[in-house]
Amino acid sequence: MGTVEIWSVCEGAPDRVGGVNEDLVVTGPDFVVVLDGATAPAGVESGCRHDVSWLVRQLGMELSFPLVGRSADSLVELLAGAIDGVRKLHVGTCDLSNPDSPSSTVAMVRVGAESVEHLVLADSPVVLRAPGGEVTAVVDDRVDYLPEYTVEAVRKARNQAGGFWVASTRPDAAFEAVSGVTARADVASVAVMTDGASRYAERYGHSWGELVGVLETGGPRELIDRVRAYDAAAEPGAFRGKRHDDASAVLLRLS
Repeated sequence: MGTVEIWSVCEGAPDRVGGVNEDLVVTGPDFVVVLDGATAPAGVESGCRHDVSWLVRQLGMELSFPLVGRSADSLVELLAGAIDGVRKLHVGTCDLSNPDSPSSTVAMVRVGAESVEHLVLADSPVVLRAPGGEVTAVVDDRVDYLPEYTVEAVRKARNQAGGFWVASTRPDAAFEAVSGVTARADVASVAVMTDGASRYAERYGHSWGELVGVLETGGPRELIDRVRAYDAAAEPGAFRGKRHDDASAVLLRLS
């Protein structure tokens, strides 16, 4: 099948209280899973006794088992099964009907002998680079089109038609992911990241090709260091969202 070289960094935000990192990267010989837990605003009651980190860890484990076992199911099916598996772990103790229940983005890549599968749910993108250098960004930007970003507006739009979708308590969210398959011969490398790293392109004006170039030459550490420098220099209130965020970046090189 050829070889897959995987290079990754997963780092908590520098201003994160207690040093908690709500990102998770799971890699295997032929797959990558990147998760980004959604931090709940202060004072929001989730109805769940577990925190976001718990959800992210459990989801990562539920996805890892079939991927390591070389399941023939599609990535969409694997994600639906993983969400259902996590749901069963706390359905008896938590209010899973609460729309503010802990949630996570998902980005997945699986490399086969003839193909490269990818899946993106919410704002953790995947970028494919062809042998000739062309790049294709796979993004799920539905959250960017909400009419407003108040706690109530986001709550009403989460995991709803016409809103945006995340991995939380509804297995059917997996079928709303952006997914596809590309011939392996058409892929030289793949970048997988959370929005704490992808903001190099999405917030700070670089192209996806430039982002992949940083990964190819300096690795994930270099990309995240550059993002941290931009974050530190940004004017307060210049962008929607947090100044600093957990950041994860993975580069897969295919032989």
